[in-house]
Amino acid sequence: MFALAQTSRLCPRVAPRDLKARHARVSTAPNRARVVINVAAPSMPATNNREPSKEVLSLIAAASAFCFDVDSTVCVDEGIDELAGFLGKGEEVAAMTKAAMGGTTSFREALDNRLMVMQPTQRSVDAFVKENPPKLSPGIKDLFDALRAANKTVYLVSGGVRPMINPVADALDVPRENVFANDILFNEDGSYNTFNANEFTSKAGGKADAVKHIKAKHGHAVMAMVGDGATDLEARVVGGADVFVGYGGVQVRENVKNGADWFITEFADLVQAVRLV
Repeated sequence: MFALAQTSRLCPRVAPRDLKARHARVSTAPNRARVVINVAAPSMPATNNREPSKEVLSLIAAASAFCFDVDSTVCVDEGIDELAGFLGKGEEVAAMTKAAMGGTTSFREALDNRLMVMQPTQRSVDAFVKENPPKLSPGIKDLFDALRAANKTVYLVSGGVRPMINPVADALDVPRENVFANDILFNEDGSYNTFNANEFTSKAGGKADAVKHIKAKHGHAVMAMVGDGATDLEARVVGGADVFVGYGGVQVRENVKNGADWFITEFADLVQAVRLV
């Protein structure tokens, strides 16, 4: 379990007494109230982001919604890699996924390349989903339950494909309208055609755009993003996520570990923080 960081990483625009006052206002107001709260996102983390600062805890308390990456975060595997293995293209596609998550290639290029190599059919995708139920990360169900108990809305924002993300949402009681992922488009005979390029997460910076869209559409004044990859870290932008929690329980990526406002390897720590609200 975490202990509060001794050195608070407060950004210059927010004084401690202001955060305390805002925290009090937020905690006593109805969660769904459409009131814009001027809470600034944290500056880039100081040396120690393994414990949450007071500001991070305040933002977690204030957040009315949490967005989660799925692969290697909500689930212990990379869904597209698993599908590729099922189709006999595992090693080749895993290398492409690693490059995409490390931020060394654009996500759209990586998605296009992986699907072209895999050539998934409607039948093969259906067979994979039927034979491979979601492999949920330890503690994720408890975390989602804690978030809902605190009147916080949960969204899944994934660069994976919707036929594989929807069963994850179902297993965790996340409404499918709260799922943002990629659609595979098939030809009439069920063979692979392409992917839907209009989906937020089909392109570089797409997760940030998805979070901005969610925030604006649903009036969430403060939002959090949780994930393991560079594309998740990108979501902490003006108009997007106000706080980013990096997760390293499956994969530890150095740029995410160093760039997160708070970096965890067990969801139990985040459950504890949410229950402080």
